[in-house]
Amino acid sequence: MPQFNALKYAYPSRRNVVFARKGMASSTSPIASQVGLEILKSGGNAVDAAIAMAATMPLVEPTGNGLGSDCFALVWSARDQKLYGLDGSGVAPMALSADIVRAAGCDKVPLEGWFSTMVPGAPSAWAELRRKFGTRSMAELMAPAIQYAREGFCIPVNVYKQWQAEVRRISACAAKEPELYGPWMEYFTQNGEMFGVGATFVNPDYARTLESLAATDCESYYRGELMERIVAFSRRTGGFFDEGDFQSYHARWVEPISVDYKGYTVCEMPPNGHGITALMALNILKGMDLSDERDCADTYHKTIEAVKLAFADTKKFVADPRYMRTKVSDMLSDRYAGIRRALIGDQAVYPEAGDPSCGGTVYFCTADGDGNMVSFIQSNYNCFGSGIVIPGTAIALQDRGANFSLDPESDNCLEGGKKSYHTIIPGFLCKDGKAVGPFGVMGGFMQPQGHVQVMVNTIDYHMNPQEALDAPRFQWVGEKTVQLEREVPAHIAMELAERGHQVEIVNSNLDMGRGQIIWRMEDGTLAGGTEPRADGTIAAW
Repeated sequence: MPQFNALKYAYPSRRNVVFARKGMASSTSPIASQVGLEILKSGGNAVDAAIAMAATMPLVEPTGNGLGSDCFALVWSARDQKLYGLDGSGVAPMALSADIVRAAGCDKVPLEGWFSTMVPGAPSAWAELRRKFGTRSMAELMAPAIQYAREGFCIPVNVYKQWQAEVRRISACAAKEPELYGPWMEYFTQNGEMFGVGATFVNPDYARTLESLAATDCESYYRGELMERIVAFSRRTGGFFDEGDFQSYHARWVEPISVDYKGYTVCEMPPNGHGITALMALNILKGMDLSDERDCADTYHKTIEAVKLAFADTKKFVADPRYMRTKVSDMLSDRYAGIRRALIGDQAVYPEAGDPSCGGTVYFCTADGDGNMVSFIQSNYNCFGSGIVIPGTAIALQDRGANFSLDPESDNCLEGGKKSYHTIIPGFLCKDGKAVGPFGVMGGFMQPQGHVQVMVNTIDYHMNPQEALDAPRFQWVGEKTVQLEREVPAHIAMELAERGHQVEIVNSNLDMGRGQIIWRMEDGTLAGGTEPRADGTIAAW
């Protein structure tokens, strides 16, 4: 048998755009993409495929999402010729508050443990999607994931790298609190050690949990036996959940928000997500002259500055929309974009919020031959999330509450029953009232930055979907510091430094976002691109 190192890749490789007529499923998991395609080929629509993939991704990529995740979706309905938004983000337990976290000696919400866990919204969102747009039963849609959970799947390269780091993180927690973190160690390690890359991972409890969800259309998670298990473990180990937190929860349909950018309509989810960051940055950029060449320092500089200014605002103003004092319409106004645009000169600026009012995630997308399209994102937040797994269920709980503020003056201050600021954002592109298609770039605070760069690549520089994802990226990480992928030409990095940016060259691309794109061409042909920085795969029919 050949001997090789599955973690060594000495040479750059290239991918091409994938075309199809009848259907397409694109994700960072070859297995999940195939599951989506199976549903499409059996007669399901794009929404059916997305639900089946959403049920599979926590199993095959647990480093980004779990059965205790939140999610958002943008759905283009071919029947209605309309874009719908679904908010599957959860809420903080009613018994939890910023005062309780501060009293425990924390100056911010910690990533691990019960302080950062919220009622997960993903299962409720799956059921809402199926009821509104699906054509298959939940049992049919979850059957592929149930089979993989029982028979096992091989751990992919990039998932392995993130999983290995999480073993170190959560092992340290388990050493201090074995009752709380012990279940995670039992599910996701081999006697405390990491599984090998390519090793087969089997999770029969995951299959049993999906069977319960399938039999009850996900009701058991909020008003049944799974909810009871979550609440019981919370009470036993010092958590804050009670039955009412789950019984009152439902994912909700919302109106997407958008801006016009150079002849296209770029659509995002409204707050509490920060898709508005991407829209604000594009609103600034649309009034600026970008170079004819994408790979030049001036284009990087202007895009970086627009992203910084947008982030400064959204970090201050975005929260649960019920608590936001700043209007979304003010944040997206052309007037305010002009004010922020005027701050951009030849030198890097220190970003500060303005006054608009004045006067560890997985992303995937699907499309079917009838014109339905789904942009879907599902996330724990920090890789495996809080490190808490409910015994006997394989439900790994997210740590989305870590994005709450403890400042009582903040609109985003932690409070029971409240949604936190969310980093996960699906995107969708339209033109002249018609769907172009779904896009997304996952990865914490990289997400809106990835959205902006992909849109600039697509609209300003006419890149095909694969090229738009392949292009080297930057990530602004705070103040004047910007990270550049090593593929960014050296002369660009040097000029950015001369303009006052504090430039860091990163060798690992894992934190620079992982995206997918599906565009529908004029003749109905689907054209897809998938992320070269991950185990991305397009399954096409």
